[in-house]
Amino acid sequence: MDSKKIISELKKNSNYRDKIGMARFGINPEYALGVRVPVLRSLAKKIGKDHKLALDLWSTKIHEARILATMIDESEKVTSEQMENWVKDFNSWDLCDQCLMNLFDKTPFAFKKAVKWAERDEEFIRRSGFALMACLAWHNKDTKDKEFLKFFPIIKRYSIDERNFVRKAVNWAIRQIGKRNSDLNKKAIKLSEEIKKINSKSAKWISSDALRELKGKVFPNQ
Repeated sequence: MDSKKIISELKKNSNYRDKIGMARFGINPEYALGVRVPVLRSLAKKIGKDHKLALDLWSTKIHEARILATMIDESEKVTSEQMENWVKDFNSWDLCDQCLMNLFDKTPFAFKKAVKWAERDEEFIRRSGFALMACLAWHNKDTKDKEFLKFFPIIKRYSIDERNFVRKAVNWAIRQIGKRNSDLNKKAIKLSEEIKKINSKSAKWISSDALRELKGKVFPNQ
């Protein structure tokens, strides 16, 4: 199946009402067709993994085609350059998060990119840095705690970013790291308490929300 046939299939499953409704959830509908994610996942299973096709789909600029690209791409073939090119195209939180959790967090560049992107000023690139931290904490079960502790100074530094898509990603990063195990839980709570003292509405919201989820967290197998 080539990219033209896939786009044709996407258009058959498009829904104008869903496209219009995307804006209510903070999703940029400019290049969207209004195809739901379960449809994309079903199509991805039929297609299988295909790096070249993923690149072709991304080049169409169509929102759902790009999400589909993140589902079928082969992480071992993804280059650092590709990651930099794609992150610059993120224009919605869902495209950002789908790409990170479906693909980018499985690459060998993920930890370095998380730090690098968190330091960038562009809203969706900075979001990508912190959302990638969250995805790594969620999916990389064998990674040592010390790798996640390296994120803490950056999380604290940018907890003052008032932009909605950034602060939510910073919050997500703290919560996911703090849910890995009891030791990281204690350290994430301590970090949240430190952030709470910062004179910033964003920092106070991030810390309060994180503490609400992390305090009292039980780890029965530890």
